[in-house]
Amino acid sequence: MPDYLVRDLKLAPGGRLKIDWVRAHMPVLNAIREEFERDRPFEGCRVALSIHLEAKTAYLAEVIRSGGAEVAVTGSNPLSTQDDVAAALADTGMKVFAWHNATEQEYKEHLLSVLDTRPGVVIDDGGDLVNLLHTERREQAAEVIGGCEETTTGVRRLEALDRQGLLLFPMLAVNNAQCKFLFDNRYGTGESVWSAIMRTTNLVVAGKTVVVLGYGWCGKGVAMRARGLGSRVIICEVDPIRAIEACMDGYRVLGSENAAAEGDIFITVTGCRDVLGSSHFKRMKNGAILANAGHFDVEINKMELEKLSRSRQKARLNIEQYNLKNGRKLYLLAEGRLVNLAAGDGHPAEIMDMSFAVQALSAKYILKNKGVLENKLYPVPVEIDHRVAQLKLTSMGVEIDRLTEGQQVYMNEWQE
Repeated sequence: MPDYLVRDLKLAPGGRLKIDWVRAHMPVLNAIREEFERDRPFEGCRVALSIHLEAKTAYLAEVIRSGGAEVAVTGSNPLSTQDDVAAALADTGMKVFAWHNATEQEYKEHLLSVLDTRPGVVIDDGGDLVNLLHTERREQAAEVIGGCEETTTGVRRLEALDRQGLLLFPMLAVNNAQCKFLFDNRYGTGESVWSAIMRTTNLVVAGKTVVVLGYGWCGKGVAMRARGLGSRVIICEVDPIRAIEACMDGYRVLGSENAAAEGDIFITVTGCRDVLGSSHFKRMKNGAILANAGHFDVEINKMELEKLSRSRQKARLNIEQYNLKNGRKLYLLAEGRLVNLAAGDGHPAEIMDMSFAVQALSAKYILKNKGVLENKLYPVPVEIDHRVAQLKLTSMGVEIDRLTEGQQVYMNEWQE
């Protein structure tokens, strides 16, 4: 088996520039890399990563390798892989199987190629590696010590396996760590989604009506940035508690079909399927823009959009124009895939510094606890969250107070 399958190895110098740039802005991961280089916690272990293969995730792979691991990498979304970054990793001798705009079959073959390396630890983003290890490659599951899951969608898939008692090895829900969702999901998604939309469309946001479907942590970030850019924001939700929260945060809350008639820009960020369908498309304004910020391209029902259209054409890079039978035009960004990565560079490096620090330390934790953890989904230990937060504060030059001994006693007493 070849050590790599990339689009063009000659692209490596450009990818190396991108990786070196983010490395200079990821001080927490740099501190962990120094520790890994000293202690070599992954010595003799094979680690497989299915991630959005761009510069920041590439640097995570390099940090894991610095701890002694043999690393194999593939993408977790066909449109988010950056060919120059993949080439840069392959050029260092890392096993890389990914290229941009892979077909469905090619994407699956890349995942299987990574599993062919017989990994002991898996780092997943969306759950595709873990899914294969529970279906087509089930016989390999016994070789897996455990793994980590990066995103909301992947954790939901793991929760389903865990509920049914079907999980074949222990997994850590990295997405649910505070140093991940409070910052990555909120500030990272908010900034990267709008960066991608504005770069792709080159249109103004101020004065427009933005409909955000889903008010989880990612939706909160998207809505917050939309308001900051001067738009009117409508929130659509199915969870009554989140809907109240959106109301008290100052947003209008509407049912999605009513919101469909008002929006200029629609952003789905729910993790569910068919969030926007034919009943919504029929009511939308001429020229409405559709974007998805959920992991899979199922939130905007593209088949129903196609059925309502008499034709479609490329309007601009990463923009497909659907000419509806009712005479209106709708614009779909990045094929309905994860817009901030399929049409942008993903979250800022300083934000992913925290998320990937949690990933790296969680992978170390999985390996350290080999044979101790059961085949269940576990939260990230609070010690990892606190350590990452403290490293981040230190890198920012921020000092915080500490409880005195007397205060610690007081906080643990039940009597005054």
